[in-house]
Amino acid sequence: MGKNFLILVFFLCSFNSIAQSSTSVQINSRATIIDPLNITNSVDLDFGNVISSFNPGTVILSPDGTRSANGVHISNNFPGHVAPAEAIVKHGNNNYSITLPKSFILYNQNDPNQVLTIDEFTVSPETGEVMDVLKIGATLNLKANQSAGFYTNTSGFNVTVSYN
Repeated sequence: MGKNFLILVFFLCSFNSIAQSSTSVQINSRATIIDPLNITNSVDLDFGNVISSFNPGTVILSPDGTRSANGVHISNNFPGHVAPAEAIVKHGNNNYSITLPKSFILYNQNDPNQVLTIDEFTVSPETGEVMDVLKIGATLNLKANQSAGFYTNTSGFNVTVSYN
């Protein structure tokens, strides 16, 4: 009986091994395609007319378009063109982050050695369902006795948006 039992155990183990040598399962797969992020410039950042002073100073342009001056003067009677920057972001109802530069240099059109620095950028998004309008303000820094003239930088500054 011991010999027959041993043959039976050997036969069952061999059969089990053959029966379990392969198996498979079906796995489904999916992908969701989301709209690419898109950003376009709609309004350039413009601090308007600023009156230089004997002291250094700043002009703060907020995202809502209001200006305040520290150490320099701005005229409410002759403000020039004042506008916070605006960029339109199409985001397909997905969350994103905004990256602004630390600073940006403007050059005097007649004397490139005369510069103004823009820094402390601020942004205020007006949110929509699939599209936002980013309103961007910043601080304009003037030196004492800043030379008069038109200051610009044709390369512009970058506003970067990235999906979270």
